[in-house]
Amino acid sequence: MNTFEIIGLMSGTSLDGLDIAHVEFNLDSEKQDSFNLLNYSTIEIPNDLKQKLVDAPDFSVQSLLMLDKELGAFFAKCVNQFIGKNKINKKSIRAIASHGQTILHQPKNGFTLQIGCGSTLSYLTAIDVINDFRTRDVIAGGQGAPLVPIGDFGLFNAQAEAFLNIGGFANFSYKKGSAIIAYDLCPGNLPLNKLAAAKGLSYDSNGEMAESGEINFFLLDLLNSLDYYQLDGPKSLGTEWLEESFYPLLKFDKEIENNLRTVVEHEAIQISQKLNETHVKSVLITGGGAKNKFLISRIEHYFSGKVILPEEKIIDFKEAIVFAYLGALYLEKRPNSIATVTGAKQDTICGVLHVPGY
Repeated sequence: MNTFEIIGLMSGTSLDGLDIAHVEFNLDSEKQDSFNLLNYSTIEIPNDLKQKLVDAPDFSVQSLLMLDKELGAFFAKCVNQFIGKNKINKKSIRAIASHGQTILHQPKNGFTLQIGCGSTLSYLTAIDVINDFRTRDVIAGGQGAPLVPIGDFGLFNAQAEAFLNIGGFANFSYKKGSAIIAYDLCPGNLPLNKLAAAKGLSYDSNGEMAESGEINFFLLDLLNSLDYYQLDGPKSLGTEWLEESFYPLLKFDKEIENNLRTVVEHEAIQISQKLNETHVKSVLITGGGAKNKFLISRIEHYFSGKVILPEEKIIDFKEAIVFAYLGALYLEKRPNSIATVTGAKQDTICGVLHVPGY
């Protein structure tokens, strides 16, 4: 059994903050890997940096490279503050495992891009960094996503039969025989936050605004008829799909509350439909969407099994924990991307190692 202390960094597409998790792992390939969440924190992304990340898909190459370095420096500042605040012995940290910020995700074109320069992060923290967890899987013919399912069954498998994470997008995982199956189901918080922003809010707290609206059944039918839902997995979603296929449909109702109500119903239907098709009896829900009480109530309405909400620190930091786990698996030279999940030709050891150089 090998023990690692890893700091995991997760910055999702909804840009609701940088999640930092300091995790101790006990890895045992013969039995069950386990973890202990030692310290955790979410650090808000400054508004000017957040706006650059929103606009980044349209940046010039030079501007994108500059933003890559700026974000790496921001991550380093956050990690150094986190280590100082929690009085962590830096020498005990084997590596930082960073998801980075997804700017482009086009596996059909052979690439995916997460920025947050690993070399900058490593140099400024004096800690080894593992990042770029998706590219090798895409090279192997996969979607480069989702990556969390290996953590679902490597660390949390005793808690439920299926796992649902509602971040910017909603993805799930379950087992079919001994094979792990997972893919993106539908949008999650991204369209809900975008609609709430039209009312001057960063998000719709507890889904209260959505609950006050009325379902536009014409719009609901259009959303449920999108081509993506007819595709078999493995498959994944990116912001490009939202801009091209999803957001244009919202024009069919001018009321923000009605749009929110309809999108919540759409997400609950898509999520529950797939869960019911797998015949799982329980699902563990994490991510920011797990705190949307109205969305959860609509999932419970449609899902025939039991909805499980873990303790708040797991809801908030599960993805950061899992990316730390991906880093630990990388160090163990164990595959951390699963072909049955991503559609790659084979399981792969994904990630790129950066060392401080001094």
